[in-house]
Amino acid sequence: MKLQLWTIGKTNDAYLKEGCAQYTKRLPHYLPFEYLEIPEPKNTKLSSDVLKKEEEKLIFDRLQDSDQLILLDEKGNEFTSTEFGQYIQKKMNSVAGNLIFLIGGPYGFSDAVYKRANGKIALSKMTFSHQMVRLFALEQLYRACTIIKGEKYHH
Repeated sequence: MKLQLWTIGKTNDAYLKEGCAQYTKRLPHYLPFEYLEIPEPKNTKLSSDVLKKEEEKLIFDRLQDSDQLILLDEKGNEFTSTEFGQYIQKKMNSVAGNLIFLIGGPYGFSDAVYKRANGKIALSKMTFSHQMVRLFALEQLYRACTIIKGEKYHH
């Protein structure tokens, strides 16, 4: 099993790039990990529904049938960091394919992506930009790995 974090689009903010790079470098110490920035559709003048359909194609082109797809979504289940570590551990023990966490574009996900998803999680009841969420998600994935290993990072 490989743990993956996919995002729609990339960030141009240096501080976010630097933070993401730090956690992307740390995570493979614990398990196979990949961070994938899926390029945004080229035509940004599309309506939100058409844009979500275009993003759907980009996601489904990369997704395998055996992959577990977990959406980062404001209506998803919320966890404490310890609970999230337990969630990751259970998935690691039961998933045959890859465990993919997906951060959508600014308008969220298409209905087909919601239908294909194996679960949804929320990082908070607050709304964050899809740019910042990638850093928060990477940090929480890293924290979950340190919790699973019983390391000091999480108090």
